Amino acid sequence: MVRGYRTFKEFQESGEGIATNILTDRLKTLEASGIIRAEREESDGRRVNYRLTEKGIDLAPVLLELLIWGAHHEVGGEGCTLILKMEKNREQLLKEVRRRWKERDSTPLIPRFDAKTARALEKAGGKNGA
Repeated sequence: MVRGYRTFKEFQESGEGIATNILTDRLKTLEASGIIRAEREESDGRRVNYRLTEKGIDLAPVLLELLIWGAHHEVGGEGCTLILKMEKNREQLLKEVRRRWKERDSTPLIPRFDAKTARALEKAGGKNGA
């Protein structure tokens, strides 16, 4: 929702360190719950993009509050600073999330971190879970 990940590979390389089988199971569970929808990419039918449903996008206020809570209780990090700035503009941010969802705009709201960046952040003093 906030980092703009759409494919299995992007989720896998996000730096969270989640095992492939666990990620597969979670994506299936989210799809079965109606929170995401798997769509074949038009240009390459072998590639699947995961997209939030309206039910999933309705979780934005809840997820934003969890991100803010985490930023208040986390040790530093670039993502935390950005989320604390987002806290001051909740309503505007939630409108932007919904606009991007409707327009299928996958531009991330916060920077994407690859596994290498995530490891560097952990060594610097805390895991960035935003």
